[in-house]
Amino acid sequence: MPIHYDLPVWRPPSEADSFILQVTLGCSFNRCSFCSMYRTKTFTIRPLDAVNADIQTVARQYPQTRRVFLADGDALAAPTDDLLAILAALHTAFPRLGRVSSYALPANLLKKSVEELTQLRAAGLTLLYYGVETGSADLLKRITKGATPEVMISGLTKAKSAGLTISATAILGLGGQGRWREHIDATANLVNQVELDYLSTLQLMLDPLIDAEFHRKFREPFREQDDQALLLEQVRLIERLNPPAPLIFRSNHASNALALAGELPRDREKLLAQLERALAGRVALRPEWLRGY
Repeated sequence: MPIHYDLPVWRPPSEADSFILQVTLGCSFNRCSFCSMYRTKTFTIRPLDAVNADIQTVARQYPQTRRVFLADGDALAAPTDDLLAILAALHTAFPRLGRVSSYALPANLLKKSVEELTQLRAAGLTLLYYGVETGSADLLKRITKGATPEVMISGLTKAKSAGLTISATAILGLGGQGRWREHIDATANLVNQVELDYLSTLQLMLDPLIDAEFHRKFREPFREQDDQALLLEQVRLIERLNPPAPLIFRSNHASNALALAGELPRDREKLLAQLERALAGRVALRPEWLRGY
């Protein structure tokens, strides 16, 4: 008998082949003005017996499972003891399990101690997906992110000290036409202060469900960037990124006009050359009808 999912279910692109295990439903914050993913859900921490039942069901059908993603958007909000029990059950059920991952909110890393995060890493939680979105303190307020740059730097540093792999995202276009330089420069500044393993860019795409809310909370006229301007944002970001450790950089999410992949700082010039060709019209951009979240 298949497990029953509380829809909608979201996961990072790289978790396409993973077993999606709903530890929580929805998002405990759920007020970011750019995100509509969990607006139809009430945040809930699922009972352990329900989570374990899903694990056993999938184990009977797919015992060779190698990857698990803990959903929904806020699995780390569950008590640490519950998460440790779930990780133990996963590794018992799936002997070949190699990776367990989860989204992480700034509030999650603020509330969990280094000791708790270290325990979770030792128990098999290996990778966290973290939305930086922007490094600008002002823009973070305007998009209702619920965190400051200092809080994010502190939490990410805590997670790295616990041995967790961090895959972060930033959103191109989030500052609009009027604040794009502020957005990009502050984002590069934040990333340059923390040791990330991966950084991916997405392009801003507002769901009609939250479009009016986003514009109202922005508190000034917001004019969206076109593709050329977004490519210039990408150029400025790559020029300014000087990470403290080698950083795998991607813009291959389906929302992006141009897919890029490389390691920074090693591949900076190669990535900038690709962007230069795209700006000159020598490289085709992804058609708008193929873009999405």
